[in-house]
This record gives sequence, C-alpha cells and structure tokens, in this order.
Amino acid sequence: MARVIPERGEIWLADLGRVQKVRPVLVLSIAYKDDERAVVTFVSRTTSLRGTEYEVVHQAPRFDDGAFDAQGINSLPDVQLIRRLGICDAATMFKVEAAVKLWLGLAE
Repeated sequence: MARVIPERGEIWLADLGRVQKVRPVLVLSIAYKDDERAVVTFVSRTTSLRGTEYEVVHQAPRFDDGAFDAQGINSLPDVQLIRRLGICDAATMFKVEAAVKLWLGLAE
C-alpha cells in the first residue's frame, strides 16, 4: 500500500494524545520529501469556542460548528494521523494563515 503524504490545506483526524484526544486538524506544513522527517505541522479544530482573535470559524458539511485555533499550532509524526476528512476552502485557509502570523508576531 502506497504511503499517503498529508498535503497543506487538508483536514485530517489526528490522535493528539491522552489530553487532547482525537480531533480534526488542519495541515499547515508543506508535503515532506522522502529524505525528510515525516512530521506534519497543524492547527487543531475545536468546538469549544472562546471568541478570541486567534479562532477562525470553520463551517462545512459533516463537521459540527467550530473553529481552527491558531494558538493550537503543533507538530506530530504523520503516523498519528488517522484519516483524511477533506480539504479546507481557500478563504478559511487564508484567515488561518493570518491568525497564525498574528499569534506568532509575524503579522505585517
């Protein structure tokens, strides 16, 4: 079976460990090459909204209302990804990128 490499903009179900459980994540990193670490950087999706400027609302079929949380940026080995759930629309991806830049102090 061919290995599936997660692509930037895809939404995956991921095992984030005992505390954060299994939840959807939005892949931010580019696809890694064969000689690179099989690591994926992402923001997690939450349905427990707090209304911060770092949350980007995400509404899509088959998803409960929720948001991608730029404060939840993280990385994990690709083996912790369970299955691909879909692709994020371009407008939401743009807002997530802006929120991540703001959170990291990279906004212009």
